[in-house]
Amino acid sequence: MQNIYDSRQRLKYVFIVTAVLIAIISVVVSDILIKDLAKEERQKMEVWADATRLTASMDSAVDMSLVLKIIQGNTTIPVVLCNDKDSIIADKNVDFPDKDVEAFKKAKVKELKSKNKIVIDMGDNSFQYVYYDDSIILKRLLIYPYVQLTVVFVFILIAFLALASTKKAEQNKVWVGLSKETAHQLGTPISSLIAWMEYLKTKDIDPSLLEEMGKDINRLGTIAERFSKIGSNPEPLPVDICSAVQSAVGYMQTRISSKVQLITLLPDKPIFVLMNDSLFSWVIENLTKNAVDAMEGHGKIIYQVEEKDKIVRIDVSDSGKGIVKSKFKTVFNPGYTTKKRGWGLGLSLVKRIIESYHNGQIYVKSSELGKGTTFRIELRKCKV
Repeated sequence: MQNIYDSRQRLKYVFIVTAVLIAIISVVVSDILIKDLAKEERQKMEVWADATRLTASMDSAVDMSLVLKIIQGNTTIPVVLCNDKDSIIADKNVDFPDKDVEAFKKAKVKELKSKNKIVIDMGDNSFQYVYYDDSIILKRLLIYPYVQLTVVFVFILIAFLALASTKKAEQNKVWVGLSKETAHQLGTPISSLIAWMEYLKTKDIDPSLLEEMGKDINRLGTIAERFSKIGSNPEPLPVDICSAVQSAVGYMQTRISSKVQLITLLPDKPIFVLMNDSLFSWVIENLTKNAVDAMEGHGKIIYQVEEKDKIVRIDVSDSGKGIVKSKFKTVFNPGYTTKKRGWGLGLSLVKRIIESYHNGQIYVKSSELGKGTTFRIELRKCKV
């Protein structure tokens, strides 16, 4: 059965790629604009340098009013004109401090010299130098791509958080609605079966058969109770985790293939955890069924309980076909299954019960193709 979330995953990747492409195109376009503006500013500075040279030449054929207009027309680009000893002859759009002017001039010349430089040939074997900085507009444009990228990534982050929140809310509604409806639908036939049991007890029927029927009816009642608790907030109670595991394994032992060996490795002393025993046994049953399917009805399953500091670890290991590492998290998604039949809800339900109702976590501890898988549950110990 195909995972129903595959299409959503592909859509997510398409969204990411599209956002990245938009960001790259924005950066490329901004870079082109920056280069064009920088080129234009250099051309302006070259004209300014020529105008300065003409001013110094005092050529009577030159329209000095036009030259002065060109020089004074620069109102945005910080620039200094220096001699061959880097002493400032003239400046424009540079603010000098009231104190330590000479030190500031040297530092400013050194700073501008490292950025942009134009050499002016004065025609008498002497040279002057124009050092200038980028304009305020160009500096802002240099920062703009980073601001733009930040806005794009913040938008992507918010969109993903909103999408994840919406999807989780939808899943919660589906889980709760399905569970409540299942519990409701089971209630009527269970009540009817109980009545029939009482009636059959008055007849000449083998008591051992009635006892087995009673066990199955009680089992149906337990299942209905479990479904009714999904969506509610059942009060957790201190329960010995070793006894809970042993009880759940014991129940499954008679309901799976005799070719599957169930082994429990439990501490000698009780370990108490705040939990709902009915829901937790559902977790063990689902993990067991999942392991039996992975082993195709023959092999062994090991249940091991150990404590470390304030954490209790429950490992469920099988000798099945294993899981590829890329699917360690995917297996818990609703709808994920490798079987031809089934809805792929078992491990998703297990994860929900452990995380939502027991404040614990479950994950694939290890897996090797052809050798088996180990699922690990971590819960917090409690004092009795």
